[in-house]
Amino acid sequence: MSTPPPRALLYGDVDLNIIDGSAIWAQSMAQALAAAGCEVTLLLKSPVRTDRLTAPLTEVPGVRLLRPYEDGLLPDLGPKGLTPEQAVTLMTRQDERRRFDLVVVRGRRLAGLAAQEESLSGRLWTYLTDFPHGVAEFTATATAELTEIALASRFLLCQTEELRAFLESSVPAACGRSVLFPPVVVVPDDVRAEGEVHARARLAYTGKFAPRWNTLEMTELPAELARLGVDAEVVMIGDKIHSDPPDWAKRMRRGLEDTEGVDWRGGMSRADALRQAAECDFGLSWRDPSMDASLELSTKVLELGALGLPVVLNRTPMHETMLGGDYPLFAGTGVDSVAAVVARAYADRAVYADAAERCRRAAADHTLERAAERLRRCLTEALPPAPAGADPERPLKVVVAGHDLKFFTRLADYLDSLPGLDVRIDQWEGLSTHDQYRSRELAGWADVVICEWCGPNALFYAKWKRPDQRLVVRLHRFELYAEWPRRLDVDKVDAVVCVSPHYADLTREITGWPADKVVVLPNWVDDEQLRRPKLAGAEYSLGMIGIAPSRKRLDRGLDVLAELRRMDPRYTLSIKTKQPWDYWWIWNRPEERAYFEGVYRRIQRDDRLASAVVFDPFGPDVATWLRRVGITLSTSDDESFHLAPAECAASGGVPALLPWPGADTIYDPHWIHADAVEMAEAIHTVVSEGRFEEEAERARTEVTGAYGLARVRSLWTDLVVRGKVPRTASTPTVA
Repeated sequence: MSTPPPRALLYGDVDLNIIDGSAIWAQSMAQALAAAGCEVTLLLKSPVRTDRLTAPLTEVPGVRLLRPYEDGLLPDLGPKGLTPEQAVTLMTRQDERRRFDLVVVRGRRLAGLAAQEESLSGRLWTYLTDFPHGVAEFTATATAELTEIALASRFLLCQTEELRAFLESSVPAACGRSVLFPPVVVVPDDVRAEGEVHARARLAYTGKFAPRWNTLEMTELPAELARLGVDAEVVMIGDKIHSDPPDWAKRMRRGLEDTEGVDWRGGMSRADALRQAAECDFGLSWRDPSMDASLELSTKVLELGALGLPVVLNRTPMHETMLGGDYPLFAGTGVDSVAAVVARAYADRAVYADAAERCRRAAADHTLERAAERLRRCLTEALPPAPAGADPERPLKVVVAGHDLKFFTRLADYLDSLPGLDVRIDQWEGLSTHDQYRSRELAGWADVVICEWCGPNALFYAKWKRPDQRLVVRLHRFELYAEWPRRLDVDKVDAVVCVSPHYADLTREITGWPADKVVVLPNWVDDEQLRRPKLAGAEYSLGMIGIAPSRKRLDRGLDVLAELRRMDPRYTLSIKTKQPWDYWWIWNRPEERAYFEGVYRRIQRDDRLASAVVFDPFGPDVATWLRRVGITLSTSDDESFHLAPAECAASGGVPALLPWPGADTIYDPHWIHADAVEMAEAIHTVVSEGRFEEEAERARTEVTGAYGLARVRSLWTDLVVRGKVPRTASTPTVA
């Protein structure tokens, strides 16, 4: 029996009668979802007055248009299209009739309303654009609204890494949900620029006409280029003229209709617009400087680049990353600067060809095929298949119990997403504090119980365990030396899970439990979320995550930094952490307070350290933070696993460890150094010899192979569903 395709409901708060970037997004997203294997229902905002964007969609298999005006789906529909409230009403009604697997929305107001619908929570795929792009705009109200949207969304689709980084740094709830989904470019196969400049240079602009898009200034280009000796015309395609301010709209229309050298061709279908743009020599995406801080990437730049046209645009960090800092068609603020770069490329065909090739390469990662690949990965994540041994008709009942589930939440969410599993959480208020009636009820209900931490929760569920029930206990370093393991009736436990071979051996030694009951399922690394491009100079940036209590040994990290700065002053250390005084149980201990006062005093007084150590706030935005960190240090006296070096490796960085007990059972000895001096020398050798990327790739391959999220999930699924502990789970491969 074949699995039916995922059902997607798509709505953007955009009018498909007007060809602009947001309308093209709706068309492209429908095409990409269909290409990814979805059955797509596209809800239209407005009555169809021109089918330039909708007609092509009627020919795409798997895409259905929902026309609320034509079909009379709601009374009292206004002339400006559905309001966000009306759109959400229609979305929920359609979902009630036949449930959708995902609901893709665009528009902040719309997303905020959809997030309040409990029936849609967890299935929203929110495409973010119209949200604050500066810290000053992030008011408490905006943050609360975006947090609510994030919590209700399965994914937050972000156009650029810059947007994702800013969002995650500002809205902690977005971390782990934000995925990169760049604009999609769909160009007909037979439409490409010739690659040669015509005797009369043609500059193409397609889209809306608006003040900040510099469209009025573009009408001045033919005269300015003529002054430089270049015969040129500007081809302008589109029919949406912003009416605010009114005097500007009048001048824009006069510029389009009456200016020598301006060929205004009006609105047309997307395919026709691309064909006519392909007959030109240059593309225009030059905007007002006020838009330079935008975290969105213009679809027009990518479309024109895909045609093979070199594009004139503003110099911004995002554009420099995309095209290179020496891209020859970056323009300044005036019309004269645009004319100057065009004239140079017009006269020098090598410059022209270089710019065109860079734009073509930049667009290559934005094809429909690449968009479909990205969506398929998201679909696999959101809608995993039923695991072997699970029966969706008779779900396996699983309880996850514990007082602190932060290390297990992602695994619990994944297990709950699997067809054939019904997962419920028994959240204890404290180590020993819980709702005994609820816990007793869940103990009687469950087929499998997972106790996160080997504490009173494990003792409770062992007491009430039935013979036909399975009990799994995950033991951390914290409990190993406490009283609870000694009081646990291990005969009632089917598996005790430790995260490393070293702690599994210690557990067997200290408790005397049967060796085969103590198994290793390693910590997981979210390699897909962490895999992001490093920022320039990251190889000179060391990082530490969490420095309290003192056994984390920040002093050794400072030793490494001081030694490295003796060799090259570019090295710095970023520390992402809570401060020791944020933990009362640490700061109330005199020896801990004395230790931290000493190391902080050292940072202040040592010239090699004072300007090279940065403290970053503790938070879940580790993936964003690691973009600027190339090497993560692990200098502790002891660790049960220490995830930070693995996260660094998965992010494209290099881990560096001192030999705490068991480190060599988790990480390849290649990354372990005898002392701080040897660690510093090894780091500097890698960086100075230009081997950072080579070492980073080796580390990434090792760590994702052993601790990648997909692998660890698979191990846990086998344990929960089939009671099976794979042999490889106790000896994870790291080399």
